[in-house]
Amino acid sequence: MILKQKHAPSLAKLPMLWLLISLAILLIVSMGIAVGVGSVAIDQATVWGVIAHKISLSSSLPNWSMGRENIIWAVRLPRVILAAIVGAALAMVGGALQSVTRNPLADPHLLGVSSGAALGAIIALLHTGMILGVATVPVFAFIGALVAIFCVLLVANFSVAHSAGRLILAGVAIAFILTALGNLFIFMGDHRASHTVIFWMLGGLGLAQWDQLWFPCLALLLGASYLIYKARFLNAMTLGDETASTLGVPVTRFRLMVIVVCALLTGAAVAFSGVIGFVGLMVPHITRLLVGGDYRKLLPLSGLLGALFLVIADIVARVIIPPQDMPIGILTGLVGGIAFVLLMRQKRHVSF
Repeated sequence: MILKQKHAPSLAKLPMLWLLISLAILLIVSMGIAVGVGSVAIDQATVWGVIAHKISLSSSLPNWSMGRENIIWAVRLPRVILAAIVGAALAMVGGALQSVTRNPLADPHLLGVSSGAALGAIIALLHTGMILGVATVPVFAFIGALVAIFCVLLVANFSVAHSAGRLILAGVAIAFILTALGNLFIFMGDHRASHTVIFWMLGGLGLAQWDQLWFPCLALLLGASYLIYKARFLNAMTLGDETASTLGVPVTRFRLMVIVVCALLTGAAVAFSGVIGFVGLMVPHITRLLVGGDYRKLLPLSGLLGALFLVIADIVARVIIPPQDMPIGILTGLVGGIAFVLLMRQKRHVSF
């Protein structure tokens, strides 16, 4: 069962448009702050001046150095945009999976997608080399994610696993197998280079580049559009398979379709950011506590909150141990775990 509220959520009665606009403004402001934060601090006037100049919104002559312009436009802004994309994707995937599996612990990494992506990244970093240039690791990671999806669906058909529980078990089994293969490739690879694999598996946004952002952005746009369009079906799935079927939902086909869409979204995110945990598990629960369980509200608001959370986490990761960047997966794991424990303590407001 997913989390259910005994009392009306505090923000449920507010207009949806107002909530979306407020969160979008807060996200944009946070992204501007994130671009200015780092080993070289840059004021907000310069940040927004560079952005306006680059997208031809301002015709005034630049009053900043080329070095700062490159820091803002070529390094930090793609990273911040990737953080928002990945956070939104993971949060929406977590919310959708919690519906179709009726499992409050469902998250984007449940079906072995992260293990498959990690295996692909390990092969690229330790065995093939950068044969595709800077795109090698994301491409191999995404191929690994696709292999994981294929294996899970193959096992599901082999075991006639039409139920949510058996699909989850298939995903867990494939995740163990792919993790074992990844460890084997690490053992067989150059141990001196294994630290690069470990850093990638801890999660990070250092691979962000303008010419590659289109892929996770397109995946988010298509995947999120499908999930939001099917929000009524997701609402029905939380009531159980029999009830959803009586309401006209093709339960088995819809569940498999959602799982494929969520796996593709997760693969696109993990391919560029590494393994970032707890965003997809924690954010949908917090959103559900604030606005209720209606997926017509839950999904878009979870996406915005997930993007906001990961952008703020990236800010903290860059300032907590300067001049080094802490792997963002460590930070989200710590914050997410503590927040989820506190969330679980609210027993008078939440039940399973």
